[in-house]
Formats: sequence, C-alpha cells, structure tokens
Amino acid sequence: MEKLIDELRNIVGMENLLTQREDMITYSYDAAVLDPVVPAAAVMPENSQELGQIVSLCSRTRTPLTVRGAGTNLSGGTIPSGESGIVVLTGKMNRILEINEADMYAVVQPGVVTAALAAEVEKRGLFYPPDPGSQAVSTIGGNVAENAGGLRGLKYGVTKDYVMGISFFDAMGEHVKSGSRTVKCATGYNLSGLMVGSEGTLGVMDEIILKLIPLPRARKSMVAVYGSIEKASETVAAIIANKIVPATLEILDNFTIRAVEAYSRAGLPVDAGALLLIEVDGHPGQVEDEGTEVEALCRKLGAESIKVATDDSERDKIWAARRSALSALAKLKPTLVLEDATVPRSKIPDMVRELQKIAAKYKIDIGTFGHAGDGNLHPTILTDKRNKEEWHRVESAIEEIFDTALALGGTLSGEHGTGLAKAPFLEKETGMSSIIFSRRLRKAMDPHGILNPGKITGDV
Repeated sequence: MEKLIDELRNIVGMENLLTQREDMITYSYDAAVLDPVVPAAAVMPENSQELGQIVSLCSRTRTPLTVRGAGTNLSGGTIPSGESGIVVLTGKMNRILEINEADMYAVVQPGVVTAALAAEVEKRGLFYPPDPGSQAVSTIGGNVAENAGGLRGLKYGVTKDYVMGISFFDAMGEHVKSGSRTVKCATGYNLSGLMVGSEGTLGVMDEIILKLIPLPRARKSMVAVYGSIEKASETVAAIIANKIVPATLEILDNFTIRAVEAYSRAGLPVDAGALLLIEVDGHPGQVEDEGTEVEALCRKLGAESIKVATDDSERDKIWAARRSALSALAKLKPTLVLEDATVPRSKIPDMVRELQKIAAKYKIDIGTFGHAGDGNLHPTILTDKRNKEEWHRVESAIEEIFDTALALGGTLSGEHGTGLAKAPFLEKETGMSSIIFSRRLRKAMDPHGILNPGKITGDV
C-alpha cells in the first residue's frame, strides 16, 4: 500500500492525494443508509492524462477503484469496496469544454455540477433538461453513472436521453471513445448507452457529450390543492390519460407539505391533504391551451383551489419549495430512507393507497412526494436506525414497497440506481439469468474486478 500511495503521489502531486483517516471518513459513505467503508486513499486527478494513469496503476496493482462525484448517491454506489481500495474524486475535472450553439451540444468533464451546466447553456438560449433534486451539487459524471432523472423527466426524459457520446478509460487503463457530436451515430456498439447507468462498474469517464435543445418560449406553473392524496393521484392519471404531458407534475402528501412549509416558509397550505405542482411549457399558445385544460381537469377531479404563478418569482418559489422536500423531511428524525420504486403512470393511485397501508401496517412514518407524472414516487421513511426493533420494521416495509411496485408492473428504481442497497432485490425484477449475463459482461470488461466492486450485480 505504501508503494501504491507513492505512485499516486507521483501522478497527481501531494496536494491532490488524501490519506489521513479523518479525511477518508468523508469518503466512506454516501446518501444511502448503509454502513460506511473507509478507503485507503482519495485521489483528485486534474486532467485525463492523470486519470488514465491512475486507472492503469490500479489495474497493474489489482487495487479496487470507486469514482465519486458529489457523494449524493442514494443507493450506496459510491461507498468504497474496502480498506485496500481508493476513491477517485472528480471535483477538479470540472470544466465545460465546449458549448456548440449551432449544433446544440456540450462537451463536459465528469466533475461539472449539473446546475452550473444548465445555467451556462441557458445564457445562450439553450436547455439541458435533466434536473435531479440534487442538481445544485450533483455532477454530470454521477448523473450519467446513475442515469439520473428529475422533475422534468415526464416530458423531457432522463440523463440517458441527452448523452451523445462518452470517452472513458477501461479497466486496463485504455482510452475508449464512444458516440459522436452528430445527431445520428450508428458506428460500432452503443458503448455510450452501455456506460449510462453502469455506476462506474464498466469504465471511468473523462469526457461526456450532451445534447441540448432550444429553451421553451413560455411556461405556466400552478399549485392544485386537494383534500386527499387519493384525489390528487387520480388527477395525475387523468392528465396523462387526456394526452397532456406537462413539463413537471409533482405530488406532495400532507406529511411532506407540513415539513416543507416549516422548513421553507413558502406559504403552502398545511391543512391540504395533498398538492399537485404542475408546469406546462412550450409555445405560448400551446402553454395557454394546455394550462387551461389542466386547470379544468384538476377542478373536475376534486381540486379545492388552484393558484397559478403570476411571474418568475412566484414560479421559482414553488419549485424551490418542492426541491427542499428531502432536506425538510431529513430534519424530523435521525435517519431518512428515500426510496424511488416506480410504477406505470396509470398505477399511481394504486401505489399511493398501498403506501398508506404499508405505513399503517408497520407503524412507521412515510412522507410521500415525487415525480407522479412519470410514476416515480419517493416514499420517504423517517426513523432512527439506532432503534433496532423499529429498524427491523422499516426493513420489512422497504421490501414490501419493492414487492408492491413490481406487482403493479413497476421497477425497483426509477432514478437512484441499484448500487449496494438494491442489489439484493435485483433478482426479483430481472431474474437470475439477467444477473448472470451482467456478471459475465463485467468479467469480460474487468477481469480483475477492480471497478467499483460489489455494485449492481454483487460480487462477480
């Protein structure tokens, strides 16, 4: 290990290498509720050349390697594999290398913060839609590794829909180019698609080409107030069934509303059973028509009141309140478990009802909010992991949430990935044959198993 540390120091310099245990604790965990694992070192490359040398060194020495962006991962994907492993931090590879307005794409390094890229392209009248809740700190590399979603996923899709190309180092340290700057690319295997959502198990990214689109010319945001979450969820299904696709269609239950209002003082009605936060965007005429239709549907299906934002300031206040939901709930109890089991959109009312039953059955607090328009709810369990009896009930509830989502034709994860947290449940959704196939794929690409060991498919 001392020799490895010396070689890492030679590659990046003393200022870009951390080895003290107090520093390593910072990189021993992420946002998932899992036990921390302290790595041997954390290294911060400043360019592709250094990154490639680090991967080659790990390959030669059989050293496990986990790449970490901002550490906002919610499934244990950035927890190191053991005390013999290292963490590669992408924070210094944070340059926007190109924004091409004519061809509408951007080229970025993996450490670029999501919101920073979105703001920079918006200055040019362009739009990068993926907007995970952690966008103010999360990085593009992490978004690609997890195939992150966000509030606008209903209309605009998720990260995979905007990746045009990825350059990465394979497990042997060889540099691989995939995709292109063109709208169409059918050359070779779709390696970019393979890398998206691979959670650092197939390669280490150094450059990403992202598609941009024109910025919508108009938008209209509103808050619809309901007496119950059942009525709100039925409205979600009705909006989609009427072939209206809002840019965002979010739901908050009463538990979450009260927590958010106490946290943000946004003026939310704390006595509401549920809220729908809705935004339509596009051409001004289309926005006016769809906004009117959505309001009519909300009223028809039981909305007690609807407030439309009159300007950007009111609009921003609405979405800032929604984005604060996780932080607001996290203040209530020592341990927060945020899940993202996702169901077909028509099954949202069924999933909402089942979540209420699960909370009552296991006598636990569950705040439900999320991207209702695309079926991606976030049942958030508030607990204290130190209470062993209660934590056992929480674990049983989580498994029942997963089983319910799968029974409704859904998936274990809409946007948080598999990591360590959901790996034990993967067979329930995919079957063992899919896991074996994935393990063979990983073994072929990473014969010594150094790239983020244990994630997604367990040990290879």
